[in-house]
Amino acid sequence: MNLDIAWVLARFLLRLGLPFHGHDESISSTNRGIFLELLQWYGAMDQEVGSIILQNAPKNEMMCYPKIQKDIVDACAKETIKAIIEDLDGDYFGILVDESKDISHKEQMALVLRYVDKKGEVIERFVGIVHVNDTSARSMKETIYSFLSDHSLSPSQIRGQGYDGASNMQGELNGLKSLILRDTPSAYSTHCFAHQLQLTLVALAKKNTDVDDFFCIVTNVLNIVGASYKRRDLLRQHQAAKLEELLISGEVHTGRGLNQERGLQRPGDTRWGSHYKTLQNFIDIFPSILYVLEFAACECPNYIDRLTAESLADKIKGFDFVFMLHLMLEVLKKTNYLNCSLQKMDQDIVNAMGLLNTAKQELQMMRDRGWKSLLDDAFSFCNNHEIFIPKMDANYIPGKSKRRALDVTYSHHFRVGIFLSCY
Repeated sequence: MNLDIAWVLARFLLRLGLPFHGHDESISSTNRGIFLELLQWYGAMDQEVGSIILQNAPKNEMMCYPKIQKDIVDACAKETIKAIIEDLDGDYFGILVDESKDISHKEQMALVLRYVDKKGEVIERFVGIVHVNDTSARSMKETIYSFLSDHSLSPSQIRGQGYDGASNMQGELNGLKSLILRDTPSAYSTHCFAHQLQLTLVALAKKNTDVDDFFCIVTNVLNIVGASYKRRDLLRQHQAAKLEELLISGEVHTGRGLNQERGLQRPGDTRWGSHYKTLQNFIDIFPSILYVLEFAACECPNYIDRLTAESLADKIKGFDFVFMLHLMLEVLKKTNYLNCSLQKMDQDIVNAMGLLNTAKQELQMMRDRGWKSLLDDAFSFCNNHEIFIPKMDANYIPGKSKRRALDVTYSHHFRVGIFLSCY
């Protein structure tokens, strides 16, 4: 019975991906880890079970020795992979591979099999994480082949490869993709469309100085606002107070799903869709962000941080920043649906190309006819938040510098220098 209980608890923890061990598993510990605590709780609920487990069990049957638990986990993993291989039934399959460092800074490679089951459904199954000594393409190829061989699978059965955009994966001469293609010419490689879109947006954005500067400012603002729990609490409190004012004035209405608390998610280059959500929230809670920056500029104990917060507050109150904020939100809005659609499990290549063409058409329409609406949105935002709007027919002066005015107007700078170059 002791073994049966340990087996059930192990399967429960594995199913939820929970850790077995605690930091302190001694008898005097108040939290001995999930496995032992569950076992003890079950024994307290059932006296018959409690009389034969843990300290009441024979010394060689306590089932709490880490090596025994690892053996149980290993047995579950082998049975799971065996079931996957049986479901594959010797048919062709694709491989999805990625590598990263774990918390101990060891390189680990994750391997997923993609195949069509007997019902005609596309199945993706995670089959293991393997430690690799280095991340060179040749080393990873040998590791993959060894793993497949251990489970009676042949590289000749590979009909697809899926990797990220790293050179050791996608290199045309010595990348992992190319090495496997030399052995199995039918193992076609497809770079994830969503990942390609994200890399393209990042690369193009960073080529434009104004866009690159804009995202640097946004990142710095997020770092200052999220630097402490106190500032994050201030952000939430100011949002709540502002919302109460708007409800009283009737500018917003109550209802299910409305007026949710907004946070500021740090955007990442590998998840370009996160930029869209960040900019959307930036506009929605702009007064609260400005309030926290001004608070940090006065109350922050570090002099450098005070200067940084003051400088950022001045920058986001400038028309240049407001214009870029609305421009990049529109660009990301046009590509966000495409980005989300490309990540759907049931997406096919024909539909994906159609969505791509639609996104390109929308961007072109914005370039041809969207200037006035974009400018109106920026003007409206500035009027609502008391931000100075320069005269569009005046000569453009960069920032607050005392340099001589350029030979272009504000209208020309924002439309030709930024708007048209971005689209």
